[in-house]
Amino acid sequence: MYYPRVRARSIVARIRTWPDVKLDTPKLLAFAGYKAGVTHAIVVENRPGSPLLGREVVKVVTIIDAPPLLICGLRAYTSTIDGLKTLGEAWAKELPRDLDRVLTMPKDYDPSPALKAIESNLDKICEIRAIVCTQPRKSGLGKKTPEIFEVKVGGDVKAAFEYLKGMLGKEVRVKDVFNEGQVVDVISITRGKGFQGVVKRFGVKIMPRWHKHRKGHRVVGAISPSAPSMMWTVPRPGQMGFHQRTEYNKIILKIGENGKEITPKSGFHRYGVIKGDYIVVEGTIPGPVKRLIKIRFPIRPPKKIAPEPPKIVGISL
Repeated sequence: MYYPRVRARSIVARIRTWPDVKLDTPKLLAFAGYKAGVTHAIVVENRPGSPLLGREVVKVVTIIDAPPLLICGLRAYTSTIDGLKTLGEAWAKELPRDLDRVLTMPKDYDPSPALKAIESNLDKICEIRAIVCTQPRKSGLGKKTPEIFEVKVGGDVKAAFEYLKGMLGKEVRVKDVFNEGQVVDVISITRGKGFQGVVKRFGVKIMPRWHKHRKGHRVVGAISPSAPSMMWTVPRPGQMGFHQRTEYNKIILKIGENGKEITPKSGFHRYGVIKGDYIVVEGTIPGPVKRLIKIRFPIRPPKKIAPEPPKIVGISL
């Protein structure tokens, strides 16, 4: 059981934990895109130990529209007994006008003093994160307001700082972060279903209608004893859906640059046309169409991973 079953704080999921990844070069440990739709693909099975190894199988796949992320700034953290504390941050000199919809933009901002202050305290810094924003104008959403969030940069702290220092105000594409065949975690907010009863929320059995002494049928027979108190395991009505959920170890089947090759002739239902980069992920993903999906390096990767990405024979359009 998942508890508490309350509405998520925001429609944009938060990545609460970052994996310890050993990288040769610094790179972002997560990316974000918009869920475009679900279809099926014919794939040559390559999972080690699978009874269908080497045979063509039909799998459900999810298409994610992944326009480039813009690195707006960087933030440095130091470790204290109370957890991570911000040591300093620096923003790019030139930022897109769409950010005015989210925050108040500084005028004539110079990032040099902030960058020098962070660089002089690199020995105290334990973590460097990039402040990135989405670019929904480059997606098929027809939306203008971007989402802003932090993404941890993997690798050595000094190398991560130099990487972000040179990338301020520049774009990062999904192919710069992930590879085909890689295992990732998917974090999203599920589809909201509102206030629901125990039958739909927990699958409680509907009771027969012929008892005259019963006051309900789509209810729990007995909710608790009189003492000591009601147990938390008793199904009760309440909020269903719109919860943050993480699905572990999803496989990236394909990363493409031309969205027209994956878009149906009429466009994705309730979404539209993918204009640029896209990701094909095996399986389904929490959330409805148009929901922002965050993709992260795996925090508990499987022991056996296929050495090469699976071969896609065809994708249904």
